[in-house]
Amino acid sequence: MSMTPIPPTGTTPLARREARLAWGLLAPTLISVALVVVLPLLAIFWISVKPIGLADLRPPAPIVREAVRGEGEDLRVEYRVRNSSQDQVVTDVVFTDVIPDSVTVTGDLPEGCALSGDALRCEVGSLEGGYNERIIIGLRAADADAAEDAAEAGEPEVSGTGDNVLTNDTFTLENFARIFDGSEFWGVLGVTLFYTVFGTVGALGVGLFAAMLLNKSFRGQGILRGLYLFPYVAPVIAVAFSWLILFDPFSGSANALLVQMGVTDETINFFGDRPLALIMVTVFEIWRYFPLSFLFILARMQSIDTDMYEAADMDGASPFQKFWYLSLPMLLGILSVLFLLRFIWTFNKFDDIFLLTGGNAGTRTLTVNVYEQAFAISNIGAGAAVAVVIFGCLLLFSVLFFRFISREEGL
Repeated sequence: MSMTPIPPTGTTPLARREARLAWGLLAPTLISVALVVVLPLLAIFWISVKPIGLADLRPPAPIVREAVRGEGEDLRVEYRVRNSSQDQVVTDVVFTDVIPDSVTVTGDLPEGCALSGDALRCEVGSLEGGYNERIIIGLRAADADAAEDAAEAGEPEVSGTGDNVLTNDTFTLENFARIFDGSEFWGVLGVTLFYTVFGTVGALGVGLFAAMLLNKSFRGQGILRGLYLFPYVAPVIAVAFSWLILFDPFSGSANALLVQMGVTDETINFFGDRPLALIMVTVFEIWRYFPLSFLFILARMQSIDTDMYEAADMDGASPFQKFWYLSLPMLLGILSVLFLLRFIWTFNKFDDIFLLTGGNAGTRTLTVNVYEQAFAISNIGAGAAVAVVIFGCLLLFSVLFFRFISREEGL
């Protein structure tokens, strides 16, 4: 007796139609992710190997501005021709304009310009980087209305070609060489790791402690939980300037209190001295973001079965033993996830440090370095190269996390 073989799963017509339908439903999401995440990431990788500055983001192109000046016999039209790039050459520059019938051209036309009827055509040729010249053509108007018609004529049309460093085939590793050259990068990387590791661990530790305090029912519990969320929900610019005012070395309340208590004889510049500034921005990071850890840890604590705590009480377990052998193993999963998220977010953090210190006094992290390279010294390529290094560091951390830590926690 022969038996008809059963086709493998996914090869039947119904399965193929379902697969096409699934991909069709997923297509908008995949396209959105590609547009929002993948394409900007590829653009950063592309810019990181290009010798490009801030001014090169605008492609080299000829620019012509027209202005009618003077009156009577001194009436003239001035064409200001310039190159938008300071170092790239623009070739085959030609601009055309229409001279109104109410005015006539006087004198000889500049070299390269020709008038056919009311159509003016000027062949300028090549414009060196930073080129900025005026082409002046004399006019005669019958009356004031004719001069006004000439002034209100449309803008000239211009064409030309230039080599855009952003899209050409010129590549370089100079951006990465500049980053890794010398000890500056490694110092910035060390500051970033200190800020990230201690900020992440501190936020998790304080959040865990706060969750343990509020894991009991008592009067005013809801109000206290709401107060715990204040650092996280408050605008970062408001809390950052509040900290700056509080710890100001001249008028800050913290310094005045320390001096009156005799802790110090002179005021302390909390955000201006090394290494205190780095410690302060790390403490700010812990204070601002511990509420997020607090919320997740408290939610996980309240889902733990209380029967095992009652059994531990009957066995005479101490509070520390109950935490170490019962609570902590149940919290390791959520703590691992929070550590991963907070590490990535803190590593990418820019606004807190920039508002508090501007990256000075030994607080310059990699993200602040991206800003300084790209905008302070106008080197977009070097800034993109630092961003690629950040991406590589986070990718390496994620691989190690999922390879070792998450495997032990069963994630």
